Amino acid sequence: MENAVLFETDDQTAIITLNRPERRNAMNQALLTQLYDAVDRFSADDSLHAAIITGNGKAFCSGIDLSCLGKDNLFDPRGDGSDMVSVFSACKKPIIGAVNGHTITGGFELALNCDFLIASEHASFADTHAKVGIHPGWGMTQLLQQAVGQRMAKQMSLSCQFINAEKALEIGLVNEVVPEDLLMERALAVARHICEVNYPMMMTVKSLIEHRNSATLIDALAEEARGFETFAKAFR
Repeated sequence: MENAVLFETDDQTAIITLNRPERRNAMNQALLTQLYDAVDRFSADDSLHAAIITGNGKAFCSGIDLSCLGKDNLFDPRGDGSDMVSVFSACKKPIIGAVNGHTITGGFELALNCDFLIASEHASFADTHAKVGIHPGWGMTQLLQQAVGQRMAKQMSLSCQFINAEKALEIGLVNEVVPEDLLMERALAVARHICEVNYPMMMTVKSLIEHRNSATLIDALAEEARGFETFAKAFR
């Protein structure tokens, strides 16, 4: 099997690199299998507290490799019933997307499954599901509107037009835009800051933030208050 995904570590940070630069890191069964394995490996390793996902070459990920449609099992690449959303949801640790170029359709969905994004000034984003006639399946219709609001998500997904890094920053899709040659340096710096804090409490805070995805504001506030009550009682 090709080395479609590379896995490295930098102290307590995992670096997961999509490695099909000759195909602009397009997704085939091998890449998806190795990507899911890499996320699971990061999740299971107690010595790793943050991860970065990026692409080798000039693209982050150009989406599904169309030459593989009808040949590769893209829905369940490992044969275990896991898809992209379930694999990323099962990983409770923070994953940073370091977006270094074109991020298109399925590749865009991959980026949206990360906790937040740092983009190169040369990054660009497009949801072209409606243009190429491919049904979204890795979270596009829900995660994009969560990131940028429903009206902007409709404009992007229905028009299938590219937006550049500056526009992505303006609408809240990415957190930062940096020069291309500083992208990994900045992503690693943010990851190191995450790794330097109190790990159990960082994970608690992350969980509380995400609790709002499936709860009302009142319920989410109550969940936080319950946790604080338990925390405070420990000091009595």
